[in-house]
Amino acid sequence: MFLGHLALAFAGKKAAPDTSLGSLLLASQVADAVWPILVLTGVEHVRVVPGITAATPLDFYNYPWSHSLLMDLVWAAIFAGAYYARRRYRRGAWVLFALVVSHWVLDWASHGPDMQLAPGFAGRYGLGLWNSVPLTLVVEGAMWVAGIAIYLRATSPKDRTGTFGFWPMIVLLTGLWLGAILGPPPPSGKAAAAGALAMVLIFAWGYWIDQHRVPAK
Repeated sequence: MFLGHLALAFAGKKAAPDTSLGSLLLASQVADAVWPILVLTGVEHVRVVPGITAATPLDFYNYPWSHSLLMDLVWAAIFAGAYYARRRYRRGAWVLFALVVSHWVLDWASHGPDMQLAPGFAGRYGLGLWNSVPLTLVVEGAMWVAGIAIYLRATSPKDRTGTFGFWPMIVLLTGLWLGAILGPPPPSGKAAAAGALAMVLIFAWGYWIDQHRVPAK
């Protein structure tokens, strides 16, 4: 899942209005931010297997340190703890913790059976939403629209940038999502991991746009 994670981040602004959208987006993608680094350094592994699911050709056959439930709980504690130490905003820290852990839950719903509970555990789980492209588009698309709507209701622009700087990000992310599902497969697993590093630009965009929007009254 991709947009589903980000949708929860947008919705999180209502629960933690004083937490930046950039932090919310990053929390929802901590697992995917750690993953490409581990793949490119050879700690974790992914390969391209066309047809392994209908929505993606990527076979995530070894990624327990970034995507197991136990490690997502660890990453959540580290991320939320660091945020609380800096901001002293308890509600925001708990929302960030929940977003990091939600990554495992959403991936469990969308992936095939490749999600582990902890490194070293043999069991692998996944409900397989990705086995149906139409169902993936409907479920994740509905989450995306709902997340955007909640964010827009929870905030209001304080200048023109807050209005017009927001929508290009939405268009870009939607296009990337559709391209990943409907477009050609990446040339290799490491190429897919390298491309995932570009998400740092989305986090930066989130921090920037949130400076031009304020919690709605």
